Amino acid sequence: MSTGSIFFAVCSIAALVGAIVTVRARNPIRGAVGLLATILAIAGLFLKLDAQFLAAIQIIVYAGAVVVLFVFVIMLLGPDAERPGPGKARAARWFGAGLTAVLAGVAVPLVGRASATPVPFQPARIEHGSVEAVGHLIFTTGLVPFELATALLVVAVVGAVAVARARHAERAGKPAVTHATRRLFHGPLHPRDAERPLPKEGSR
Repeated sequence: MSTGSIFFAVCSIAALVGAIVTVRARNPIRGAVGLLATILAIAGLFLKLDAQFLAAIQIIVYAGAVVVLFVFVIMLLGPDAERPGPGKARAARWFGAGLTAVLAGVAVPLVGRASATPVPFQPARIEHGSVEAVGHLIFTTGLVPFELATALLVVAVVGAVAVARARHAERAGKPAVTHATRRLFHGPLHPRDAERPLPKEGSR
């Protein structure tokens, strides 16, 4: 087994493990770390394919921007954000399992009908895949999708800030216990103090 095959196997296993951690983690922080591991492993796979530009973009854009955005949103909402109820979580699992089964049922026949003979491609031009060619494509024909993706990220941040502010306002609307004695003994008292409740502030 060559060094390239070992590198490919390590990156593939890391990508699969990171994806499983991202989906199965109950803690959002661990899910973000699993997503980061998957992105770095995919960058390694791009390096194996001699696509250095795509590997750099994978690290700079996704690992350096998208994952940071996710962590920023998690910090705004808190790691213990509201989770869906058991019914919603169970429905989401069944929906995901059904969708995966449908996609697998469609993909398996297509893979089975694939020809074992490799299909030759046209020789690529020298400038194909270069930074200049990708930049020209992004800022000409791909300018609108590029700007829409940027707006989508901005909308996600604004939505997270709005949700965090709404939760903070709900917490601020609750009456706070200001009296020192009540703040000290706030909550259920011992049974032996049931016949001796705390006096009201006006009676002191």
